[in-house]
Amino acid sequence: MYISKEVVEKRNKKLAPKAPESKEKCKLVLPDGTEVELSILEGTLGPKMLDIRDLYAKTGMFTFNPGYTASGSCVSAITYIDGGKGQLLYRGYKIEDLAANCTFIETCFLLLYGELPTASDLADFEERVKDEMLVHEKLKDFFKDFNPKAHPMAIMCSVIGALSSFYHEDLDIEDPKQRERVAIQMIAKFPTLAAFSSRTSMGLPMVYPRRDLSYTENFLHMMFSDPMDQEAVIEPVMTEALDKILLLHADHEQNASTSTVRIAGSSKANPFACISAGIASLWGPAHGGANQACIEMLQEIGEAENIPKYIEKAKNKNYPFRIMGFGHRVYKNFDPRATVMAKMCKKVVETMDSKNQEMLSIALELERIALENDYFISRKLYPNVDFYSGIVLQELSIPTNMFTVIFALARTIGWVCQWKEMMSEDTVKIGSPRQLYVVEKCKEFVAMNER
Repeated sequence: MYISKEVVEKRNKKLAPKAPESKEKCKLVLPDGTEVELSILEGTLGPKMLDIRDLYAKTGMFTFNPGYTASGSCVSAITYIDGGKGQLLYRGYKIEDLAANCTFIETCFLLLYGELPTASDLADFEERVKDEMLVHEKLKDFFKDFNPKAHPMAIMCSVIGALSSFYHEDLDIEDPKQRERVAIQMIAKFPTLAAFSSRTSMGLPMVYPRRDLSYTENFLHMMFSDPMDQEAVIEPVMTEALDKILLLHADHEQNASTSTVRIAGSSKANPFACISAGIASLWGPAHGGANQACIEMLQEIGEAENIPKYIEKAKNKNYPFRIMGFGHRVYKNFDPRATVMAKMCKKVVETMDSKNQEMLSIALELERIALENDYFISRKLYPNVDFYSGIVLQELSIPTNMFTVIFALARTIGWVCQWKEMMSEDTVKIGSPRQLYVVEKCKEFVAMNER
Protein backbone atom coordinates (compact mmCIF):
# COMPACT_ATOMS: atom_id res chain seq x y z
CA MET A 1 0.00 0.00 0.00
CA TYR A 2 1.46 3.39 -1.02
CA ILE A 3 0.86 6.31 1.35
CA SER A 4 1.97 9.72 0.17
CA LYS A 5 4.37 11.86 2.13
CA GLU A 6 1.67 14.53 2.37
CA VAL A 7 -0.73 12.12 4.12
CA VAL A 8 1.99 11.02 6.53
CA GLU A 9 2.94 14.62 7.34
CA LYS A 10 -0.73 15.48 7.94
CA ARG A 11 -1.06 12.57 10.36
CA ASN A 12 2.20 13.53 12.01
CA LYS A 13 1.04 17.12 12.53
CA LYS A 14 -2.27 15.96 13.96
CA LEU A 15 -0.58 13.64 16.46
CA ALA A 16 2.29 15.96 17.45
CA PRO A 17 1.80 16.78 21.15
CA LYS A 18 1.49 20.40 22.25
CA ALA A 19 1.86 21.65 25.80
CA PRO A 20 -1.26 23.55 26.91
CA GLU A 21 -1.12 27.26 27.62
CA SER A 22 -0.92 28.18 31.29
CA LYS A 23 -4.13 29.66 32.71
CA GLU A 24 -3.02 29.81 36.33
CA LYS A 25 0.03 31.01 38.24
CA CYS A 26 1.39 30.33 41.70
CA LYS A 27 4.16 31.78 43.83
CA LEU A 28 7.09 29.94 45.32
CA VAL A 29 8.57 31.69 48.37
CA LEU A 30 12.23 30.87 49.08
CA PRO A 31 13.81 30.91 52.57
CA ASP A 32 15.35 34.34 51.91
CA GLY A 33 11.93 35.78 51.09
CA THR A 34 12.40 35.80 47.31
CA GLU A 35 9.15 35.15 45.46
CA VAL A 36 9.15 33.25 42.16
CA GLU A 37 6.11 33.00 39.89
CA LEU A 38 5.50 29.58 38.34
CA SER A 39 2.95 28.58 35.71
CA ILE A 40 0.43 25.79 36.34
CA LEU A 41 -0.33 23.47 33.42
CA GLU A 42 -3.46 21.35 33.06
CA GLY A 43 -3.96 18.50 30.62
CA THR A 44 -7.20 17.00 29.38
CA LEU A 45 -7.20 14.55 32.30
CA GLY A 46 -5.06 14.06 35.38
CA PRO A 47 -3.53 16.30 38.02
CA LYS A 48 -2.26 19.79 37.32
CA MET A 49 1.50 20.29 37.07
CA LEU A 50 3.89 23.05 38.07
CA ASP A 51 5.94 24.25 35.11
CA ILE A 52 9.49 24.37 36.47
CA ARG A 53 11.36 24.56 33.17
CA ASP A 54 12.79 27.98 34.05
CA LEU A 55 13.12 27.37 37.81
CA TYR A 56 16.92 27.16 37.71
CA ALA A 57 17.19 30.37 35.69
CA LYS A 58 14.99 32.16 38.23
CA THR A 59 16.33 30.65 41.47
CA GLY A 60 19.58 28.79 40.83
CA MET A 61 17.85 25.67 42.19
CA PHE A 62 16.72 22.33 40.78
CA THR A 63 14.06 19.99 42.13
CA PHE A 64 14.89 16.65 43.78
CA ASN A 65 12.69 13.70 42.81
CA PRO A 66 14.31 10.23 42.82
CA GLY A 67 12.67 7.94 40.28
CA TYR A 68 10.92 10.97 38.74
CA THR A 69 7.66 9.67 40.25
CA ALA A 70 6.34 13.19 40.84
CA SER A 71 7.66 14.77 37.64
CA GLY A 72 6.07 15.09 34.22
CA SER A 73 8.78 14.29 31.66
CA CYS A 74 6.83 14.93 28.47
CA VAL A 75 3.56 15.92 26.81
CA SER A 76 1.76 12.88 25.41
CA ALA A 77 -1.58 12.01 23.84
CA ILE A 78 -1.20 8.22 23.74
CA THR A 79 -2.12 6.64 27.07
CA TYR A 80 -3.75 7.85 30.29
CA ILE A 81 -4.02 6.10 33.66
CA ASP A 82 -6.20 7.13 36.60
CA GLY A 83 -4.96 4.88 39.37
CA GLY A 84 -7.62 5.99 41.84
CA LYS A 85 -10.48 5.13 39.52
CA GLY A 86 -8.79 2.05 38.05
CA GLN A 87 -8.96 3.52 34.55
CA LEU A 88 -6.71 3.00 31.51
CA LEU A 89 -7.27 4.80 28.21
CA TYR A 90 -5.59 4.27 24.84
CA ARG A 91 -6.05 7.41 22.72
CA GLY A 92 -9.12 8.23 24.83
CA TYR A 93 -10.76 4.78 24.56
CA LYS A 94 -11.34 2.64 27.66
CA ILE A 95 -9.22 -0.49 27.73
CA GLU A 96 -12.29 -2.60 28.54
CA ASP A 97 -14.05 -1.43 25.36
CA LEU A 98 -11.01 -2.09 23.20
CA ALA A 99 -10.47 -5.54 24.73
CA ALA A 100 -14.11 -6.44 24.09
CA ASN A 101 -14.24 -5.21 20.49
CA CYS A 102 -10.78 -4.97 18.95
CA THR A 103 -7.84 -7.16 18.07
CA PHE A 104 -4.27 -6.31 18.97
CA ILE A 105 -3.45 -5.24 15.41
CA GLU A 106 -6.46 -2.86 15.42
CA THR A 107 -5.11 -1.44 18.67
CA CYS A 108 -1.70 -0.99 17.04
CA PHE A 109 -3.38 1.09 14.32
CA LEU A 110 -5.18 3.16 16.97
CA LEU A 111 -2.01 3.86 18.95
CA LEU A 112 0.00 4.62 15.83
CA TYR A 113 -2.51 6.86 14.02
CA GLY A 114 -4.74 8.16 16.81
CA GLU A 115 -8.01 6.76 15.48
CA LEU A 116 -9.74 3.41 15.06
CA PRO A 117 -9.35 1.91 11.57
CA THR A 118 -12.07 1.37 9.00
CA ALA A 119 -12.27 -2.12 7.48
CA SER A 120 -10.16 -1.01 4.49
CA ASP A 121 -7.70 0.82 6.76
CA LEU A 122 -7.21 -2.34 8.79
CA ALA A 123 -6.81 -4.59 5.76
CA ASP A 124 -4.17 -2.27 4.27
CA PHE A 125 -2.37 -1.96 7.60
CA GLU A 126 -2.28 -5.73 8.13
CA GLU A 127 -0.79 -6.19 4.65
CA ARG A 128 1.89 -3.59 5.36
CA VAL A 129 2.78 -5.39 8.59
CA LYS A 130 2.92 -8.81 6.87
CA ASP A 131 5.14 -7.34 4.15
CA GLU A 132 7.72 -6.60 6.86
CA MET A 133 7.51 -9.78 8.96
CA LEU A 134 10.44 -11.52 7.29
CA VAL A 135 13.90 -10.57 8.52
CA HIS A 136 17.16 -10.33 6.62
CA GLU A 137 18.70 -13.79 6.21
CA LYS A 138 22.03 -12.50 7.57
CA LEU A 139 20.27 -11.62 10.81
CA LYS A 140 19.51 -15.30 11.33
CA ASP A 141 23.26 -15.90 11.64
CA PHE A 142 23.24 -13.95 14.90
CA PHE A 143 21.23 -16.69 16.56
CA LYS A 144 23.80 -19.40 15.81
CA ASP A 145 26.44 -18.01 18.15
CA PHE A 146 24.35 -17.50 21.29
CA ASN A 147 25.00 -19.74 24.25
CA PRO A 148 22.48 -22.63 23.99
CA LYS A 149 21.26 -21.70 27.49
CA ALA A 150 20.91 -17.99 26.72
CA HIS A 151 17.77 -16.37 28.09
CA PRO A 152 15.42 -15.27 25.27
CA MET A 153 15.42 -11.70 26.63
CA ALA A 154 19.22 -11.59 26.31
CA ILE A 155 18.84 -12.70 22.71
CA MET A 156 16.11 -10.11 22.07
CA CYS A 157 18.21 -7.26 23.45
CA SER A 158 20.95 -8.24 21.01
CA VAL A 159 19.00 -8.97 17.84
CA ILE A 160 16.66 -5.96 18.08
CA GLY A 161 19.71 -3.76 18.58
CA ALA A 162 21.33 -5.54 15.63
CA LEU A 163 18.46 -4.41 13.39
CA SER A 164 20.04 -0.96 13.54
CA SER A 165 22.93 -2.32 11.47
CA PHE A 166 20.48 -3.29 8.72
CA TYR A 167 18.44 -0.06 8.90
CA HIS A 168 20.89 2.74 9.45
CA GLU A 169 22.59 4.25 6.40
CA ASP A 170 19.41 5.33 4.60
CA LEU A 171 17.32 6.06 7.70
CA ASP A 172 16.37 9.70 8.25
CA ILE A 173 14.50 9.94 11.55
CA GLU A 174 13.60 13.55 10.79
CA ASP A 175 11.34 12.30 7.97
CA PRO A 176 7.81 11.46 9.26
CA LYS A 177 7.29 8.89 6.50
CA GLN A 178 10.46 7.03 7.45
CA ARG A 179 9.48 7.13 11.12
CA GLU A 180 6.16 5.53 10.21
CA ARG A 181 7.96 2.81 8.26
CA VAL A 182 10.26 2.14 11.21
CA ALA A 183 7.20 1.77 13.45
CA ILE A 184 5.66 -0.82 11.14
CA GLN A 185 8.96 -2.68 10.77
CA MET A 186 9.29 -2.82 14.54
CA ILE A 187 5.77 -4.19 15.04
CA ALA A 188 6.22 -6.70 12.22
CA LYS A 189 9.67 -8.09 12.93
CA PHE A 190 9.37 -8.45 16.69
CA PRO A 191 7.17 -11.59 16.71
CA THR A 192 9.43 -13.26 14.14
CA LEU A 193 12.56 -12.52 16.16
CA ALA A 194 10.84 -13.42 19.44
CA ALA A 195 9.83 -16.83 18.08
CA PHE A 196 13.35 -17.33 16.67
CA SER A 197 14.77 -16.49 20.12
CA SER A 198 12.58 -19.04 21.86
CA ARG A 199 13.37 -21.78 19.37
CA THR A 200 17.09 -20.97 19.56
CA SER A 201 17.03 -21.35 23.34
CA MET A 202 15.36 -24.78 22.89
CA GLY A 203 17.62 -25.92 20.04
CA LEU A 204 14.77 -26.02 17.52
CA PRO A 205 14.86 -24.94 13.84
CA MET A 206 13.32 -21.60 12.92
CA VAL A 207 9.88 -21.34 11.34
CA TYR A 208 8.90 -18.53 8.97
CA PRO A 209 5.71 -16.43 9.10
CA ARG A 210 2.84 -17.06 6.67
CA ARG A 211 0.79 -14.48 4.81
CA ASP A 212 -2.49 -16.37 5.34
CA LEU A 213 -2.28 -16.11 9.15
CA SER A 214 -3.15 -13.18 11.38
CA TYR A 215 -0.50 -11.37 13.42
CA THR A 216 -1.12 -13.37 16.59
CA GLU A 217 -1.64 -16.64 14.74
CA ASN A 218 1.69 -16.12 13.03
CA PHE A 219 3.52 -15.80 16.32
CA LEU A 220 1.95 -19.00 17.65
CA HIS A 221 2.70 -20.74 14.33
CA MET A 222 6.36 -19.69 14.48
CA MET A 223 6.59 -20.73 18.14
CA PHE A 224 5.03 -24.16 17.95
CA SER A 225 5.15 -25.56 14.40
CA ASP A 226 7.06 -28.78 13.94
CA PRO A 227 8.97 -28.81 10.60
CA MET A 228 8.19 -32.53 10.29
CA ASP A 229 4.45 -31.86 10.35
CA GLN A 230 2.40 -29.63 8.06
CA GLU A 231 1.51 -26.99 10.64
CA ALA A 232 0.87 -26.39 14.32
CA VAL A 233 -2.66 -26.89 15.62
CA ILE A 234 -3.63 -23.50 16.99
CA GLU A 235 -6.86 -23.50 18.94
CA PRO A 236 -8.98 -20.34 18.41
CA VAL A 237 -9.04 -19.74 22.16
CA MET A 238 -5.21 -19.69 22.15
CA THR A 239 -5.19 -16.92 19.56
CA GLU A 240 -7.89 -15.00 21.41
CA ALA A 241 -6.10 -15.30 24.75
CA LEU A 242 -2.68 -14.24 23.47
CA ASP A 243 -4.23 -11.40 21.48
CA LYS A 244 -5.89 -10.14 24.69
CA ILE A 245 -2.58 -10.26 26.54
CA LEU A 246 -0.86 -8.28 23.78
CA LEU A 247 -3.66 -5.69 23.68
CA LEU A 248 -3.73 -5.22 27.46
CA HIS A 249 0.04 -4.68 27.62
CA ALA A 250 0.41 -2.48 24.52
CA ASP A 251 1.18 0.73 26.42
CA HIS A 252 1.10 2.02 29.99
CA GLU A 253 2.12 5.68 30.16
CA GLN A 254 5.65 6.73 31.19
CA ASN A 255 6.91 3.60 32.95
CA ALA A 256 10.57 2.61 33.32
CA SER A 257 11.02 0.95 29.91
CA THR A 258 9.04 3.62 28.02
CA SER A 259 11.05 6.37 29.70
CA THR A 260 14.22 4.48 28.75
CA VAL A 261 13.16 4.42 25.09
CA ARG A 262 12.35 8.13 25.19
CA ILE A 263 15.65 9.11 26.83
CA ALA A 264 17.64 6.99 24.38
CA GLY A 265 15.63 8.45 21.49
CA SER A 266 16.14 12.01 22.71
CA SER A 267 19.80 11.71 21.67
CA LYS A 268 18.60 10.98 18.09
CA ALA A 269 19.84 7.39 18.42
CA ASN A 270 18.81 4.72 15.93
CA PRO A 271 15.22 3.71 16.86
CA PHE A 272 16.02 -0.03 16.85
CA ALA A 273 18.75 0.63 19.41
CA CYS A 274 16.25 2.65 21.46
CA ILE A 275 13.81 -0.26 21.55
CA SER A 276 16.66 -2.58 22.54
CA ALA A 277 17.29 -0.27 25.51
CA GLY A 278 13.61 -0.53 26.42
CA ILE A 279 13.82 -4.35 26.33
CA ALA A 280 16.77 -4.25 28.75
CA SER A 281 14.79 -2.07 31.14
CA LEU A 282 11.72 -4.31 30.92
CA TRP A 283 13.84 -7.38 31.66
CA GLY A 284 14.39 -6.19 35.23
CA PRO A 285 12.39 -8.31 37.71
CA ALA A 286 10.86 -5.17 39.24
CA HIS A 287 9.26 -4.33 35.88
CA GLY A 288 8.47 -7.17 33.50
CA GLY A 289 8.78 -10.37 35.49
CA ALA A 290 5.74 -10.17 37.75
CA ASN A 291 3.57 -12.77 36.00
CA GLN A 292 6.35 -15.34 36.27
CA ALA A 293 6.65 -14.52 39.97
CA CYS A 294 2.88 -15.09 40.35
CA ILE A 295 3.15 -18.57 38.84
CA GLU A 296 6.02 -19.43 41.17
CA MET A 297 4.01 -18.12 44.16
CA LEU A 298 0.94 -20.22 43.28
CA GLN A 299 3.15 -23.27 42.84
CA GLU A 300 4.68 -22.66 46.26
CA ILE A 301 1.26 -22.33 47.92
CA GLY A 302 0.37 -25.68 46.35
CA GLU A 303 -3.15 -26.13 47.72
CA ALA A 304 -6.04 -23.79 48.49
CA GLU A 305 -6.06 -24.84 52.15
CA ASN A 306 -2.54 -23.40 52.52
CA ILE A 307 -3.62 -19.88 51.52
CA PRO A 308 -4.37 -18.51 55.04
CA LYS A 309 -0.96 -19.69 56.24
CA TYR A 310 0.80 -17.95 53.35
CA ILE A 311 -1.16 -14.74 53.83
CA GLU A 312 0.06 -14.64 57.43
CA LYS A 313 3.61 -15.17 56.16
CA ALA A 314 3.16 -12.24 53.76
CA LYS A 315 2.09 -9.99 56.63
CA ASN A 316 5.27 -10.78 58.54
CA LYS A 317 7.97 -8.34 57.44
CA ASN A 318 10.66 -10.68 58.71
CA TYR A 319 9.53 -13.48 56.39
CA PRO A 320 10.69 -13.34 52.72
CA PHE A 321 7.38 -14.59 51.24
CA ARG A 322 5.23 -12.00 49.43
CA ILE A 323 1.82 -12.26 47.77
CA MET A 324 2.56 -11.50 44.12
CA GLY A 325 0.05 -10.09 41.62
CA PHE A 326 -1.67 -7.79 44.12
CA GLY A 327 -1.21 -4.05 44.22
CA HIS A 328 0.33 -1.70 41.70
CA ARG A 329 2.41 1.44 41.96
CA VAL A 330 -0.16 3.33 39.88
CA TYR A 331 -3.50 1.58 40.49
CA LYS A 332 -5.06 2.09 43.92
CA ASN A 333 -8.20 0.33 42.77
CA PHE A 334 -8.82 -2.70 40.53
CA ASP A 335 -6.45 -2.84 37.58
CA PRO A 336 -8.95 -2.71 34.67
CA ARG A 337 -6.73 -5.09 32.71
CA ALA A 338 -7.00 -7.68 35.49
CA THR A 339 -10.79 -7.84 35.14
CA VAL A 340 -10.46 -8.64 31.42
CA MET A 341 -7.64 -11.12 32.02
CA ALA A 342 -9.52 -12.96 34.78
CA LYS A 343 -12.42 -13.71 32.39
CA MET A 344 -10.00 -14.79 29.67
CA CYS A 345 -8.13 -17.01 32.09
CA LYS A 346 -11.29 -18.86 33.12
CA LYS A 347 -12.30 -19.30 29.47
CA VAL A 348 -8.90 -20.74 28.53
CA VAL A 349 -8.81 -23.17 31.44
CA GLU A 350 -12.40 -24.31 30.79
CA THR A 351 -11.99 -24.62 26.99
CA MET A 352 -8.64 -26.31 26.69
CA ASP A 353 -7.47 -29.63 28.08
CA SER A 354 -6.19 -27.82 31.11
CA LYS A 355 -3.42 -28.87 33.43
CA ASN A 356 -3.95 -25.71 35.46
CA GLN A 357 -7.41 -26.23 36.98
CA GLU A 358 -5.86 -26.57 40.42
CA MET A 359 -3.71 -23.48 39.96
CA LEU A 360 -6.73 -21.46 38.83
CA SER A 361 -8.76 -22.63 41.82
CA ILE A 362 -5.91 -21.55 44.12
CA ALA A 363 -5.77 -18.16 42.39
CA LEU A 364 -9.55 -17.65 42.69
CA GLU A 365 -9.55 -18.61 46.36
CA LEU A 366 -6.54 -16.39 47.07
CA GLU A 367 -8.31 -13.49 45.37
CA ARG A 368 -11.50 -14.10 47.40
CA ILE A 369 -9.69 -14.32 50.74
CA ALA A 370 -7.43 -11.35 50.02
CA LEU A 371 -10.30 -9.06 49.03
CA GLU A 372 -12.00 -9.80 52.36
CA ASN A 373 -8.82 -9.35 54.41
CA ASP A 374 -8.27 -6.04 56.22
CA TYR A 375 -4.53 -6.19 55.49
CA PHE A 376 -5.18 -6.03 51.74
CA ILE A 377 -8.20 -3.71 51.96
CA SER A 378 -6.43 -1.08 54.09
CA ARG A 379 -3.47 -1.05 51.71
CA LYS A 380 -5.67 -1.01 48.60
CA LEU A 381 -4.01 -4.17 47.29
CA TYR A 382 -6.21 -5.39 44.44
CA PRO A 383 -5.36 -8.02 41.80
CA ASN A 384 -3.35 -6.68 38.88
CA VAL A 385 -3.05 -8.01 35.33
CA ASP A 386 -0.06 -10.21 36.18
CA PHE A 387 -2.12 -12.25 38.65
CA TYR A 388 -3.89 -14.07 35.80
CA SER A 389 -1.72 -13.55 32.72
CA GLY A 390 0.90 -16.01 33.95
CA ILE A 391 -1.69 -18.79 34.19
CA VAL A 392 -2.90 -18.02 30.67
CA LEU A 393 0.62 -18.05 29.22
CA GLN A 394 1.38 -21.32 30.94
CA GLU A 395 -1.87 -22.78 29.62
CA LEU A 396 -0.79 -21.78 26.11
CA SER A 397 2.44 -23.77 26.63
CA ILE A 398 4.56 -20.60 26.47
CA PRO A 399 7.89 -21.39 28.21
CA THR A 400 8.31 -19.47 31.47
CA ASN A 401 11.47 -17.77 30.22
CA MET A 402 9.38 -16.33 27.36
CA PHE A 403 6.86 -14.56 29.62
CA THR A 404 8.81 -11.28 29.62
CA VAL A 405 9.45 -11.60 25.87
CA ILE A 406 5.65 -11.72 25.35
CA PHE A 407 5.41 -8.56 27.45
CA ALA A 408 8.03 -6.93 25.22
CA LEU A 409 6.23 -8.11 22.09
CA ALA A 410 3.08 -6.37 23.31
CA ARG A 411 4.83 -3.22 24.51
CA THR A 412 6.79 -2.68 21.28
CA ILE A 413 3.87 -0.77 19.76
CA GLY A 414 3.73 1.49 22.80
CA TRP A 415 7.48 2.08 22.78
CA VAL A 416 7.62 2.91 19.09
CA CYS A 417 4.57 5.20 19.31
CA GLN A 418 6.11 7.04 22.26
CA TRP A 419 9.37 7.39 20.33
CA LYS A 420 7.51 8.55 17.22
CA GLU A 421 5.48 11.07 19.22
CA MET A 422 8.60 12.52 20.80
CA MET A 423 10.32 12.80 17.42
CA SER A 424 7.29 14.69 16.08
CA GLU A 425 7.87 17.58 18.48
CA ASP A 426 9.18 20.84 17.06
CA THR A 427 12.22 20.62 19.33
CA VAL A 428 13.45 17.35 20.81
CA LYS A 429 15.27 18.02 24.09
CA ILE A 430 17.86 15.48 25.09
CA GLY A 431 17.08 13.82 28.44
CA SER A 432 19.51 15.16 31.02
CA PRO A 433 18.37 14.75 34.66
CA ARG A 434 20.31 16.49 37.42
CA GLN A 435 21.81 15.11 40.63
CA LEU A 436 22.24 16.07 44.27
CA TYR A 437 25.99 15.77 44.81
CA VAL A 438 26.90 14.72 48.36
CA VAL A 439 30.59 13.68 48.32
CA GLU A 440 33.54 15.83 49.34
CA LYS A 441 34.22 19.18 47.77
CA CYS A 442 37.10 19.73 45.35
CA LYS A 443 40.29 18.10 46.61
CA GLU A 444 43.89 19.10 46.17
CA PHE A 445 45.75 16.60 43.98
CA VAL A 446 48.56 14.75 45.73
CA ALA A 447 51.42 13.24 43.73
CA MET A 448 51.88 9.47 44.00
CA ASN A 449 55.19 9.68 45.79
CA GLU A 450 53.59 11.86 48.48
CA ARG A 451 50.50 9.70 49.18
